[in-house]
Amino acid sequence: MAAPLRTSDVQASRGTRRARTPDLLGVRSRARRSAGVLAVLAILTLVSTLICLGIGPVPIPAGTTVQVIARHLGIPSAVAVDPATEAIVWTVRLPRVLMGAAVGAGLAICGAALQAMVRNMLADPYILGVSGGASTGAAGAILFGLGAAMGEYAQSVFAFVGALGAALLVFAIARTGGRVTSLRLLLSGVAVGYALTAVTNLLIFSSDSAEGSRSVMFWMLGSLSLARWNAFLLIAVLAAGIGVVVMTLGARTLDALSTGDEIAHGLGISPDRARIGFLFVVSLCTAAAVAGAGSIGFVGLVIPHLARRLVGARHRVLIPASALLGSLFLLWADAVARIVMQPRELPIGVITAAIGAPFLLILVRRLHARQS
Repeated sequence: MAAPLRTSDVQASRGTRRARTPDLLGVRSRARRSAGVLAVLAILTLVSTLICLGIGPVPIPAGTTVQVIARHLGIPSAVAVDPATEAIVWTVRLPRVLMGAAVGAGLAICGAALQAMVRNMLADPYILGVSGGASTGAAGAILFGLGAAMGEYAQSVFAFVGALGAALLVFAIARTGGRVTSLRLLLSGVAVGYALTAVTNLLIFSSDSAEGSRSVMFWMLGSLSLARWNAFLLIAVLAAGIGVVVMTLGARTLDALSTGDEIAHGLGISPDRARIGFLFVVSLCTAAAVAGAGSIGFVGLVIPHLARRLVGARHRVLIPASALLGSLFLLWADAVARIVMQPRELPIGVITAAIGAPFLLILVRRLHARQS
């Protein structure tokens, strides 16, 4: 026969229910808030895309850009658009805007993943040496005509190959000894990056072409001016999309890695295998971004921190929030780069550095304040 429930047991049970209810309400409230933030960011990104299509030496109203896009998508339009305006929107600016959105999203999610993988809030995609490898490949194509048979694609192809080669080299060095630890990954990336930057500088110094050297330097500072309807736009968009999906699905693993290898082991996660898998995705996304737009710094460093302030540290919402914020940030940085020094175009890396450097100083100061 079951023992009768005592009054104290009933009261304790009721107290437990009351304690759980606020927790559940808090979780639901955070989930609704995160969903609202993501919805707002998505709307802002879409609106910014339409506005940025009209920004440039030749201003174009947003309504006209919508008509041009609708026409090319097979949607009939009763209003005729000037052929020159249509060419500017569809051939020049739309590929550029799409490339900027993809590159911004790719770099931002790579930064968020890397900061969890190496447990360092100052990590960014270029710490893997990928930027140095891409610069070396692009410099070889621009200065010495490597891959001349590929025509206008030679620079992007060699940048992509150089970036992936650098990532593989970093992985090979970091895996020496059988384990891919956070420290080995960081040190390997820094060493390979500096070595390949030295090779790029040597190529520039060895070249007799002043115009070629200037083109390499402009590319190393980042630019979306070469974006066209080609395979590398598709690669950048697919890489960013795949990166968002893979890292969102692996959010639980990233959460575990960010708390430490011991906790990850306790949850049944192999930190080494997880880092290898995420390193492959990060390398692919970063290589695609650098091949399409050159070296654009601070996006992967700054954006994840801003996203954390908006949606928290859970990677399930942090990854999509970083992607949307990265796209939004680079869209407007490119728009400013197009008009701030008309008729010349300012390298987009100058804009991102001007915004990112002060943010980095503020971040370092806050980290120091927390530790003291």
